[in-house]
Amino acid sequence: MYVLITLLACFSFFLSSSHAADKPNVVIILTDDLGYGDVGCYGGTGAETPAIDRLARGGMLFTNAYAPSATCTPTRFALLTGEYAWRQPAKKTSILDGNAPLAIDVGRTTIATLLKDAGYATGVVGKWHLGLGDGVTPLDFNGTIEPGPCEIGFGYSYIIPATVDRVPSVWIENRHVNNLDLNDPISVSYKTNLSGEESGWERKDLLKVGADKQHSCSIHNGISRIGYQKGGMAARFVDEELPLTVVERSKAFIQSHKDEPFFLLVGLFEPHVPRSPNAMFAGKSKSGVRGDVIQQIDWQVEQITNSLKEHQLEQDTIVIFTSDNGPVLFDGYYDESLEDLNDHEPTGRLRGWKYLVYEGGTRVPFIVHWPSRVEKGAVTDQILSLTDVIATLSEISGQKIPIGEAPDSLSMLQVFRGNSETGLRTSIVQQGVSNAFALRDGNWKYVKANSSSQASGIGSGADPRDTRFAAAIIREDGLYDLEADPYEQNNLAKDYPEKVVEMRAKLDRIMK
Repeated sequence: MYVLITLLACFSFFLSSSHAADKPNVVIILTDDLGYGDVGCYGGTGAETPAIDRLARGGMLFTNAYAPSATCTPTRFALLTGEYAWRQPAKKTSILDGNAPLAIDVGRTTIATLLKDAGYATGVVGKWHLGLGDGVTPLDFNGTIEPGPCEIGFGYSYIIPATVDRVPSVWIENRHVNNLDLNDPISVSYKTNLSGEESGWERKDLLKVGADKQHSCSIHNGISRIGYQKGGMAARFVDEELPLTVVERSKAFIQSHKDEPFFLLVGLFEPHVPRSPNAMFAGKSKSGVRGDVIQQIDWQVEQITNSLKEHQLEQDTIVIFTSDNGPVLFDGYYDESLEDLNDHEPTGRLRGWKYLVYEGGTRVPFIVHWPSRVEKGAVTDQILSLTDVIATLSEISGQKIPIGEAPDSLSMLQVFRGNSETGLRTSIVQQGVSNAFALRDGNWKYVKANSSSQASGIGSGADPRDTRFAAAIIREDGLYDLEADPYEQNNLAKDYPEKVVEMRAKLDRIMK
């Protein structure tokens, strides 16, 4: 009898191990405005990031990974769908307000629908910023909110609609605002002060941190936001508690689905503004409040990965850590992030920032940790786009992408396994605000002049004259050799006019 029990136990273990190998769990941790040089394993000096650095030592670090856009909504669209966001109407995938309609059409293939069809439990926790509702029926935050994450493949969602600096300042669980008191209904507007309360622009004395005019509408938790929210007081989040909630909900999802394959997308809010570190991290970094919230990111990564270890899921779980675009210091709040840098280089000295098509705006950290498949401590210079995640997971899960879907996605599985000596992806399109585009092809980088007279695509209420956006107006074509000039300092367009013509034609072909 003892032998039989032992054999049955071994057989059961074999089946579960085989199942895990065929369908590894997937956790994508997507940070918000984290730069290429912001964490230790990429040379960052402003904050301590031991958990992220451990992921890199235990997995593969990419030195040429790109967000498809230099802003958040279009990158998140491209990540989930495998399609460049600029292929959609601009109003669908620009920087969305908290009451904007869902950017992803219901019925199209996303990472979530793909893995759900492959038998995975699917969930999203944290930042969403891909819109809610159908754009026809007025969005009602007091009733059933749909379509949203649940209609594009996520079996569970616990999200904040847009950015933390935009109203409504609430959590939505699946299709309903969490903790809503219907006697205090929510109204949202990005044009009209619904409550008649004094705004952040009028009552600067009530604010924890000063803000520009765009960010000086409704005041909540001592911070003024973009847009106006009336009501929903019991449902409003506390900024300093956001990381605790993200960790709690992520761990609960892992616990609930530890005995089946699962996909969890974790959208972290940091280091996006407003930067409001929990007391555990306030004043702890070498680079002010922005460094503090980067250390807060690291703590969240540690908590989530520790949960995988506790449930003995680490070996066969793919953890991807990355960012939606490059960094920015001042982004509407006067929190002294620039003054407190202390020689830290958020872009790793790459040119440009968030909003711009230069390398600093779109090249991002990307780490893949998969102990049973990915070599420890591997570093690769293969070019990767976040659009490639869906094709890679399609190959891993064996679930095929329908013809015509994910047109800009290439599987990177052979790179993950260390079996690719030559690049699978040779080119990538980079998108900035103001209809700015660039093409990296091999080591050549072409930046196309745009015809914009002022900045556009910068979010409602933003001032197009702001210096953050001025560099998005590109007066003449640029051509850079990234191997010899990784910081894009030497424009070779006049020296190689034939190359400019070639690159421009290739970019136009891709975009048409």
